[in-house]
Amino acid sequence: MRRSLSLLAVAVLAATTWAVPAQAAPTTGFRFIDITAPDGVVLNANVIEPTSPGRHPAVVFPSSWGLNDLEYVAQAGALAEGGYTVLSYTPRGWWASGGEIDTAGPKDVADASRVLDWLVANTTADASRIGMAGVSYGAGISLITSAHDARVRAVAALSGWSDLVASLYGGDTRRLQSSALLVGAAALLGDTSAEFDAVIADFYANRNIPGVKAFAQARSAAAYLPALNANRPAVLMASGYGDTIFPPNQLVDFYGALAGPKRLELAPGDHAIPELTGLAGLDNHVWTSVRRWFDRHLSGIANGIDTEPSVVLRSMTGGPVEAYSNWAATSTTTRRYGLSEVNWLTGTGGLGGTATTGWSRRAWFNDDTVAAGEWCCCPTGCRRSPASRRRPGCPRWTATTPGSGWATRPAPRYASAAAPRCTPGSPRPSAAAPSWRTSTTSTPWAPAA
Repeated sequence: MRRSLSLLAVAVLAATTWAVPAQAAPTTGFRFIDITAPDGVVLNANVIEPTSPGRHPAVVFPSSWGLNDLEYVAQAGALAEGGYTVLSYTPRGWWASGGEIDTAGPKDVADASRVLDWLVANTTADASRIGMAGVSYGAGISLITSAHDARVRAVAALSGWSDLVASLYGGDTRRLQSSALLVGAAALLGDTSAEFDAVIADFYANRNIPGVKAFAQARSAAAYLPALNANRPAVLMASGYGDTIFPPNQLVDFYGALAGPKRLELAPGDHAIPELTGLAGLDNHVWTSVRRWFDRHLSGIANGIDTEPSVVLRSMTGGPVEAYSNWAATSTTTRRYGLSEVNWLTGTGGLGGTATTGWSRRAWFNDDTVAAGEWCCCPTGCRRSPASRRRPGCPRWTATTPGSGWATRPAPRYASAAAPRCTPGSPRPSAAAPSWRTSTTSTPWAPAA
């Protein structure tokens, strides 16, 4: 039933938004297949190929969390018209695929390799020219698989993660809201395993933190960097500055550690927003880069993407796109701003000049490790976060606009000292840690025009 509804939705989408180019090469059309995983689990998939003779470069799409193999129908069709064999599949535990959700774990990696086996044995795919791509969950599976299977020569990871621990415990603070959305989708559209249920229960109960982190670490591409660098696939990563599920700082660090061909693109938007319209077959800068990346690294077309600056930043305000040879080049100078005393009535202090001393401010924070209390530093025009709106006692510092031509990148940080004080009946702080040292933020800022 779920697959039938999705088929109907894709049919409507294709009829209303996907125009086939006049010079498109003929294809076989989509055919739906089942692929048996190493442990006997059956995975739903679809494949489309060019009708031209010979072997073709190939792309494999694992579907996103909560979606199925019909997710990429527009992009798969466009790639097939361009000479690619394209296979999309639904990972185990989702929709009509068998098994239980493995969250990009060892079973998912083994499944991806079995999909590659089937692809080479049953289609016109050239085994030496295979790429993988996906959004979110599909991005994570693609990256991790490229570290385990050397047949993957190029990867396009869109709104993905490289460090799942950092995604769950950013700054050692649990991110409950984003994880709740993922867990809700799994409950509605998937079959969870006992391991998954136990880890999620521990995560929400804030217990067995080492066990939860070990589960996440095994599902992080960063944990397999030596193998990934040995295989040297060409890796394109694209994400939104404001991705609340997989904040992009981890991608910056991962990009810096990659030894092979690489490219990082950041644009305005939350999770999966920058590439969203491309899934409907509309023009989209992210998917344009994906196509150029595969054309260069799988088809051998000299389109110049491998010689262009490999870090691309799109403006939050519609300014020109900025390109840099590496991440370090995005920041040329560092400017320090002092924090002034916070006004007792407004809860706001000045940001800039010399820091003032000899003052203190009491702010109430929640007892748990959930991000419900904060300190906020921002220039004029930034939005105050939901946390500080919920807790008006949380101090913040603002600065006037420093003039034209000024932009902040890649990520502002602040540091301050805080002394914990406990209300009656609340847990006492450790005597070994009489004060806290704070620093932030966790998300790269976009260029300002």
